[in-house]
Amino acid sequence: MSIFEGFLSTSETLAAFSDHNFVAAMLRFEAALAGAQAAEGLIPESAARSIVGSCKVELFDVAKIVRDSGRAGSVAIPLVKSLKESVGLFNADAVPFVHFGSTSQDVIDSAMSLVTREAVALVATDLAKAAHALLAHAKRHAATPMLARTLMQPASVTSFGLKCAGWAAPLVRSRARLAEAARHALKVQLGGAVGTLAQMKGQGPAVRRRMAQELGLGDPGQTWHTQRDEWIALGCELGLMAGSLGKIAKDIALMGQYEVAEVAEPSEPGRGGSSAMPHKRNPVASMVALAAAGRAPQRVAALLAAMPQEHERALGPWQAELAEWPQLLMSAHGSVRALATALPGLQVDAARMLANIERLRAELPREAADEWFDPALATHAATIVHAQVQDLQDQLGNTAR
Repeated sequence: MSIFEGFLSTSETLAAFSDHNFVAAMLRFEAALAGAQAAEGLIPESAARSIVGSCKVELFDVAKIVRDSGRAGSVAIPLVKSLKESVGLFNADAVPFVHFGSTSQDVIDSAMSLVTREAVALVATDLAKAAHALLAHAKRHAATPMLARTLMQPASVTSFGLKCAGWAAPLVRSRARLAEAARHALKVQLGGAVGTLAQMKGQGPAVRRRMAQELGLGDPGQTWHTQRDEWIALGCELGLMAGSLGKIAKDIALMGQYEVAEVAEPSEPGRGGSSAMPHKRNPVASMVALAAAGRAPQRVAALLAAMPQEHERALGPWQAELAEWPQLLMSAHGSVRALATALPGLQVDAARMLANIERLRAELPREAADEWFDPALATHAATIVHAQVQDLQDQLGNTAR
């Protein structure tokens, strides 16, 4: 993570995909594998106890494992080597049962599911906060008149509440779709070298079921080494969410320009300042969301491009996918966290909204002004707002805060 990316994400997502956390997730896989295999009689109980007891990330040189992964071609290879060394210090007889019947992609894909689950939970929480904030604004400003703009020009009168309800709707939908996509994608991977689990002598499915239960992941019922559709579908949903957040951010940035001055992001010391112009208030939350909306399509495209994978195990595409995946989650959560933080305190200048309407009315023929720019038109929008807010609240399953 470079200095130019860190502020576009969050400390929690950076921690979820940190080297330390990912190695810890791989060790959770290895511990679950040994425990499940012992329960199915594939390896001795004593061996499983030694393996599980050694699967503690603080016992490992994470930096060395990461360094050695470049030469090995996979971070799992030096991890398993180190685990065998650690187990061998206490129980040499258990060493042959470390990583038994599994393969590098099993441990990495399963670990990626574990850390992705953390990140998706963070995204879902902040999505709900952002949606609730928008619905609160929608109710408060259901009849607050403002200019509706099409093709960047004044078109007629709407209400700010209707605009907020329109912003909230795709976030509510996105949260539901993300939950469903995550349910399908976040599964344990266990297929062995070529997906047959041949070394487990028919006990592979039972081992996988036990592992899924232990890790809190889904049981796919089969290997998905090179069948990436459900996994990439989750990435696509994250890309859609980033686009929806970017749309909100663009509207806020446009409405916050000095010449328009209808809304402003919250102000606090150190937020949105300029190094040269003390009078400026930069919309930094919108900036983060727009940056994510600009970056996410490239990440999603890279994931889709990596889907044609060779035979039973990929040479290159899977590795490319691994490199892109954390970047997408980091951008996605950075975007939703930025707006979830800013939206509750969004400053709405209803008087300025009305003044912008009246200024336009003064410049138009009376007939056109009364037909298209009568502030009373916002009352019609309000009836739509109340219905939409109720429906969206029902979908969220909570009352707006």
